[in-house]
Order: sequence, then C-alpha cells, then structure tokens
Amino acid sequence: MGRDLAAAFPEARAVFEEVDDALGVSLSKIMWEGPDRALTLTHNAQPAILAHSLAIHAIVGDMLSPKIGAGHSLGEYSAYAIAGAISIGDAAKLVRRRGELMLDAGGKREGTMSAVVGLDTSEVERCCREACSGDEEIVVAANINSPDQTVISGDPVAVERAGVLCKGANAKRVIPLKVSGAFHSPLMAPAREGLRKELAGVKMADPAFPIIANATAKPVSDASQARELLSEQLTSPVRWVDSMFRATEDTDDGTVFLEVGPGTVLAGLMRKIVKGRRAVSLGGAEEVGAFLEQRKS
Repeated sequence: MGRDLAAAFPEARAVFEEVDDALGVSLSKIMWEGPDRALTLTHNAQPAILAHSLAIHAIVGDMLSPKIGAGHSLGEYSAYAIAGAISIGDAAKLVRRRGELMLDAGGKREGTMSAVVGLDTSEVERCCREACSGDEEIVVAANINSPDQTVISGDPVAVERAGVLCKGANAKRVIPLKVSGAFHSPLMAPAREGLRKELAGVKMADPAFPIIANATAKPVSDASQARELLSEQLTSPVRWVDSMFRATEDTDDGTVFLEVGPGTVLAGLMRKIVKGRRAVSLGGAEEVGAFLEQRKS
C-alpha cells in the first residue's frame, strides 16, 4: 500500500516519513510489508489511508487549482489536510485517535453494518424506521453512497431485521460488512464526545478552499465549523449523493474530479451520481505518472 509511490516519488516518501514520525511507529512498514491483520486494524487503517491520499497529493498538488473538496468519512480529514487546514502530522495523530475511539465504542456496544444495493434510499430509510425498536434496537442509513446503494448501521438484530425488510422491498442484494462497530450511527456517541475533545486541542486553520461536510453536504470554509462537523460526522450519515451534487453546482462540465488514495470507488460513484462528469482515480505510481505526463503535455 503506497510502496510504489514512495519508490518513485521523493515527495510521497517524505509524507510517509512525516506520518511515521508523528505517530512514533513505522506505519509505512505495516503498509508495505503487512501483515494484513495489522493493517486492517482501524487505528492503523485510518492513518494509512490518509497517508496514501496525502502522498499522492504531494506529488500532483502543484499542478492543481482546487475549487472545492470532499472526502468520504475518513477522507474528510484528508480533504482538510490537502486544503491546508491541518498539518499532516496532526491529521495522522487525529485519525489514529479517531480509530481508537471508534473501536472502543464498538466494544462497549456491539454494532454492525450492511450494504443495501438496488433499492432507493428513501425505501431503505423506511425499512430502517420499521426495524427499530426503542433505544435498544437501532438501525439507520449511514452511508448514502449512490441513489441505489446505501449502507445501514446499528444494533445487529435491527440491522438484520432492516435487511430482511429491504429484501422484501426488492433490494437486489443486502451484503453484511466486516466492521468493528456501527459507524455513522447513534451507537458512536461515546466516540463522538471523545473526538470532540481531541479536535479542540488540534490547531486548525480555515481551509484554502471549501470542504463539503459529510454531515450536512454543505461547504465549510471556517475552522471552528469544521471541528464541530468532524465530530458530528461519527453519528451522522455520510451524505455522499448530496455532497457530489453540491460539488458540481459551482463547477462546469469541463471540471475534472480527482480521487486521490487507494481504490477507485469514489470516482465510480461520481459517475453514477452526476452523469457526464469526468472523475479520475489516482492510486498508484503508474496512474500518477500517467496523470503527470498528461498535464505536462
């Protein structure tokens, strides 16, 4: 994960070294050599994804003139770091702590998540409301990823019940996810309060360009508002569909949307949400090199 970037680009290697120094552990070694079980632990996975994203931006950033930014869940922190609102080291320490708090909340109250595919979000939300039973059995729409892909989150019995209801409403698939908690649901309230305290102690500046908040799908240009919405994010749905529509409001058809970091999921979602918009994924050294050559020409 990111090893090819570090080998090919000194700028990327410097980012990985800065993250390692900030955390006091060789996260890059875990990213490059594993073992997988260590990398997938949430307190490692979150800073690893952030480091990967920031390493790519360190390579291509001078060629870009961003108008607006967004990040999916953890990616919102990457977006603020790219916009200069928070330093690389502080962002790494913050998301590592975020992962620890989320894991701890999941240990205190067991939770799970499932992806619902092929069913309108409004129908998924209806099924979640019907599946809830007081405060003991909660399930909510947690990630609104595309018009027909919604992740639900909550108490295991309620998530299972909502999944059955979604299938009854003609969902194509309901896919249980391997997670350590009910993220972006009310079950993360203990993590939210802990994260709010962490955010209060971190130096943040106003971002150089607006960042669309997951919790509201509205652009944020103020550091204090960013702090509050980043903590609220843990118990709020990721409003990705609305966020992508908002991102296109102030941009023309020629605007290129860049996904920086591991994977190609967000570019694919962008093309599904807003037809005709160009989205490019930059994840590995080969893709980044091709992008650089294209920009130079």
